[in-house]
Amino acid sequence: MVDYHAANQAYQYGPSSGGNGTGGGGGMGDYMAQEDDWDRDLLLDPAWEKQQRKTFTAWCNSHLRKAGTQIENIDEDFRDGLKLMLLLEVISGERLPKPERGKMRVHKINNVNKALDFIASKGVKLVSIGAEEIVDGNAKMTLGMIWTIILRFAIQDISVEETSAKEGLLLWCQRKTAPYKNVNVQNFHISWKDGLAFNALIHRHRPELIEYDKLRKDDPVTNLNNAFEVAEKYLDIPKMLDAEDIVGTLRPDEKAIMTYVSCFYHAFSGAQKAETAANRICKVLAVNQENEHLMEDYERLASDLLEWIRRTIPWLEDRVPQKTIQEMQQKLEDFRDYRRVHKPPKVQEKCQLEINFNTLQTKLRLSNRPAFMPSEGRMVSDINNGWQHLEQAEKGYEEWLLNEIRRLERLDHLAEKFRQKASIHEAWTDGKEAMLKHRDYETATLSDIKALIRKHEAFESDLAAHQDRVEQIAAIAQELNELDYYDSHNVNTRCQKICDQWDNLGSLTHSRREALEKTEKQLETIDQLHLEYAKRAAPFNNWMESAMEDLQDMFIVHTIEEIEGLISAHDQFKSTLPDADREREAILAIHKEAQRIAESNHIKLSGSNPYTSVTPQIINSKWEKVQQLVPKRDHALLEEQSKQQSNEHLRRQFASQANMVGPWIQTKMEEIGRISIEMNGTLEDQLSHLKQYERSIVDYKPNLDLLEQQHQLIQEALIFDNKHTNYTMEHLRVGWEQLLTTIARTINEVENQILTRDAKGISQEQMQEFRASFNHFDKDHGGALGPEEFKACLISLGYDVENDRQGDAEFNRIMSVVDPNHSGLVTFQAFIDFMSRETTDTDTADQVIASFKVLAGDKNFITAEELRRELPPDQAEYCIARMAPYQGPDAAPGALDYKSFSTALYGESDL
Repeated sequence: MVDYHAANQAYQYGPSSGGNGTGGGGGMGDYMAQEDDWDRDLLLDPAWEKQQRKTFTAWCNSHLRKAGTQIENIDEDFRDGLKLMLLLEVISGERLPKPERGKMRVHKINNVNKALDFIASKGVKLVSIGAEEIVDGNAKMTLGMIWTIILRFAIQDISVEETSAKEGLLLWCQRKTAPYKNVNVQNFHISWKDGLAFNALIHRHRPELIEYDKLRKDDPVTNLNNAFEVAEKYLDIPKMLDAEDIVGTLRPDEKAIMTYVSCFYHAFSGAQKAETAANRICKVLAVNQENEHLMEDYERLASDLLEWIRRTIPWLEDRVPQKTIQEMQQKLEDFRDYRRVHKPPKVQEKCQLEINFNTLQTKLRLSNRPAFMPSEGRMVSDINNGWQHLEQAEKGYEEWLLNEIRRLERLDHLAEKFRQKASIHEAWTDGKEAMLKHRDYETATLSDIKALIRKHEAFESDLAAHQDRVEQIAAIAQELNELDYYDSHNVNTRCQKICDQWDNLGSLTHSRREALEKTEKQLETIDQLHLEYAKRAAPFNNWMESAMEDLQDMFIVHTIEEIEGLISAHDQFKSTLPDADREREAILAIHKEAQRIAESNHIKLSGSNPYTSVTPQIINSKWEKVQQLVPKRDHALLEEQSKQQSNEHLRRQFASQANMVGPWIQTKMEEIGRISIEMNGTLEDQLSHLKQYERSIVDYKPNLDLLEQQHQLIQEALIFDNKHTNYTMEHLRVGWEQLLTTIARTINEVENQILTRDAKGISQEQMQEFRASFNHFDKDHGGALGPEEFKACLISLGYDVENDRQGDAEFNRIMSVVDPNHSGLVTFQAFIDFMSRETTDTDTADQVIASFKVLAGDKNFITAEELRRELPPDQAEYCIARMAPYQGPDAAPGALDYKSFSTALYGESDL
């Protein structure tokens, strides 16, 4: 039994939501929760009470007259409960308990209680309203009770777009009056004072009854009277308020206005069918407009990306070598800039393009639209082929750059070596031709002749010693030619000059020897000591020259082992210096001995040793030069050793980071694969988890950037191998790009599942059941089911596809849906699409045609005026632009064919 006697009976009335009776759902509760503190004090305003009395009385009479009666005084005529019970029977269509006909107070209280019990049975909890107050004629309680009845039976069930009660009624008014100037419905009080909103509601549904354009905002009394009179005369809505009551009140009573407006809503409820049809069409059009926008975005992005690939590949395939290392180094730096700056955004664009394409296809599939086919040459496969060509060109270009730099480095080294050896040889040959052509032997004494012969023998020995150097010069020139050295012409010219001069020296040497041998018989004696000196000094001098040449020889190494080999060879050379010093002292001792004998025998020497031009001063000078070059060589080798040690440090540093990043990328790839199979929780939870996982991957990017910096240092140091790691920068870059693409695709799959769930109305429990069933039979975690696995999955979900004729036929039908290409595999997305079609309803071509037919009033065509009246402006114009003229026999002027529009949306196969 409902408690009608709450303790607090102050100036308040109104129901609170509660119970589970008919219609007592969330809408009533939501509205009444807002009404708990509803203007209680304002009820003391006589103007408001007057408006409510008039409105509620008219509303009650609009129903009581159906039973052949009416009331005059709302707080008096309901006191015995009889007309109150009759009112409830009329508006509910149900029978109440038989009333008591006695005139005593107890009979009246019992009748009113029966009415209040009936109201409570409809899920309305009455607070502070008791039968005694109604029987005693309490006006405020009586008005509160009538408002409760109006709310429950006239307003509560009003619903527009999942809102209800007050909000639903207000939204209905806003939509219906939106096209009208000077009307802005924001509430149920001052928005209605000028009367234009009442007239707009009537004109929207019955335009022939109102001349809306002639109404003036500054004449509210005329406007209100016009609307009230037309409503009473043509719409059977009794006049519930006087225009003067509304205009003369600062803020009209909200309940009175709501009661009046609800009558308009119910009077025009027949138009809801058309509105529902219009809403369906608006929804379809909105989906189609969004899909067209996505298609345009895809075409634009695909065109831009393909154009960038088209412009970039020729640059990467340009393999014209440069002449200098500096020019090739600039090319390498340009390539690194391309890798660091230009390519990464394009990787993101490519990934986003694939995601947009998949999302678009999912939306088209969910809305029963034909699949999107990009323009020729802009398919995802075309982009992938172009990207693959780009990466092949990129890899080849980098290899070519590094090989060219190595080749040019080798060329520079050889060219410098050629110039050094050529300069040494040219310095040695300077004056040799003039010396060989000199005919001094014709006037020389016998001793002079013999001296000249010995000197010539020493020269021949020296000449033979230089044969190796000439051959080395020619070999270096040949190698420079084979390596396509840019200055080969000058090298060849200089080499040819040296060779020609060498041949001429050989010829002159031979001629002079013959001339000297002719006079050899005239030679008697020769100073053996000078001869011995010359014979030992010449090889020693040649050894010193070779040593100086070796000590000044340039070197190029790439590993620590190579430089340590050179250091070892240099140490071995230094170990021979004591023996060489003893040889030098022995040679100088011979010279001193010759001088001592000459002096002791009073022999006047003519000057220098007649058998050699290598004087002790020359030997000492060159020996001193060798002594100076040795520490310089030490320093150069130690510097190179330090450089190679630094390079080795760079190798180890890169290897340490690469050996950490490489396995991390591989681990993350495996974890993503596992996550995509073992997802738990709601799809939103999974999406949130994946996005957090994506952020953790993006946060790891500084490790890859550090590796890029280390890799650049390695390349700048011209380090081309690294035995400490199997990971190359190219390998890690590809792995990183694949990791980013994989997590983005996995997130996109979940987003598409959310789209599927929301579009198809699939519950979270259903989605989890589908995922659990699919994963259970996906034994290899490959993300797809074979036919037998899929059949077992269907059986687990209750499908009758057992191995009999009927079951096989049903299974073959399902396979043709989920695997139209006959690949033999069923993906999870195809599985979800199938299950959603099986369990939910979506808009179809037939539904859209039916909706248009409702708007057209069952005609086979529709007019532009009808579309503009029923649809929002942008969607109305969207339809008009895409509808073909109607060609049927019943065509009217301006008729449009809405069936052709549906065919364009869904394709012929759906009709």
